[in-house]
Amino acid sequence: MSTNNQNASNTGVHPDGVSQASPTSTKQRKKKKAEPAGSTSTWVITLFGTAVGAGILFLPINAGSFGFIPLLFATIIAFPLVYYSHRTYARIVSGAPEKDHGKDVLELCTQYLGRRGGVAIAILYWISVFSTVLIYGVSITNAVDSFIVHQMGGPSINRWVLATLCVGLMTAGFAFGRKPMLWLAQMLVYPLIGFLAITSIYLIPRWDISSFLEFEYGDGGFLSVVKGVLLILPVMVFAFSHMAALSQLSVDMQPAYGKNTEKRVSKIEFYTAILLVVFTMVFVWSCVLALGADGMREAREQNIPVLSYFANVTGTPIMAAIAPMVVVCAIVSSYFGHLLGSEEGTEYLFKTVAPKTAERIPRRNLLIGIYVFAFVTTTLVAVFNPSIVTLASLVAGVFVVFMVYLLPVYMFRNLDVYKHFRKDKANYFVLGLGVVIMLITIWDLF
Repeated sequence: MSTNNQNASNTGVHPDGVSQASPTSTKQRKKKKAEPAGSTSTWVITLFGTAVGAGILFLPINAGSFGFIPLLFATIIAFPLVYYSHRTYARIVSGAPEKDHGKDVLELCTQYLGRRGGVAIAILYWISVFSTVLIYGVSITNAVDSFIVHQMGGPSINRWVLATLCVGLMTAGFAFGRKPMLWLAQMLVYPLIGFLAITSIYLIPRWDISSFLEFEYGDGGFLSVVKGVLLILPVMVFAFSHMAALSQLSVDMQPAYGKNTEKRVSKIEFYTAILLVVFTMVFVWSCVLALGADGMREAREQNIPVLSYFANVTGTPIMAAIAPMVVVCAIVSSYFGHLLGSEEGTEYLFKTVAPKTAERIPRRNLLIGIYVFAFVTTTLVAVFNPSIVTLASLVAGVFVVFMVYLLPVYMFRNLDVYKHFRKDKANYFVLGLGVVIMLITIWDLF
């Protein structure tokens, strides 16, 4: 996510896929020369970077704690889960009529579904983005605490103090130096990807395949396996999500490809899904086979990213020194991206719901209010330290699933402008999978 979502700061695109919904901005986009800002390869890397951020650090903890069979199932279903869902979501913009080219996903939803429907969808979108901000506030606090205690040998700092410092520094860094901070976040994705790839290879000698294959499912037997398979899905949605960049991808391709935009965007998404699934699942399998299901459970109980856990238990000086820094970089970059998404989403909602009031309030004052709200709420959540995996499952299993799996199929079925997508059989797969994931997420809460 990356922003959930999950992490558009890594890409230089708007993390929430929201442009300022003014007539002027729309006309300006329509006047762009018929040349996309990014090539196919550039956009593949952009989408890849949006998904591969801090979210991937929590996927092994969830996916590996249920044993071999659920993880094997997750690997098999990963590509169709990623490709078909994101292709379907991208079609809201890439498959829109040419007369509406240049409009982002929220503008189109407002236009086609009405002002109330557009506002409702924008609120759900904002919740999905801001909830991810909260997740990374908890993550940074726990990662720094783990580093101080295990790598530096110091005492655990009072959580109120630590959370205030960690969240405060990130929020202040973004508020007072947004452009350099986002540039830094964009640069951090490349060493992050490299280190995760190196980690996957480095852990191979530590693999203990036999113990993982002998995982005990308890008295539940087959039902425990099925439960494990289902509970993996929401966190997979969170870890693989790159919906934040798809709206801007489609807008970028429209001037050059016109009515063929959907085919070009689908092609880019196909390459992205292959790269994501191969890279991520190799990392997940390597982590799980190195530590086993018991190790993954222990990492989950400690509520820390998998690399922080490795740094604590491997006893390798290089891992102990580098892993915490990589974790912090991944979390910070994700926090920046989703805070930007929250900022832009809030502005969009404010200007849509109360346009006259929005005109009277200076933008600087509005932004200060957003930063204060983000700092206070994120610090409070970090202090109470809820389960990161549970939060990620809730955000992805309800809000991201609604936006990516359910909303597009609803629009295709009920709006004539999208009638050319109605007969695509992939819609049934996306809808069915989305319903299952949402029901499982809600059921798991109780």
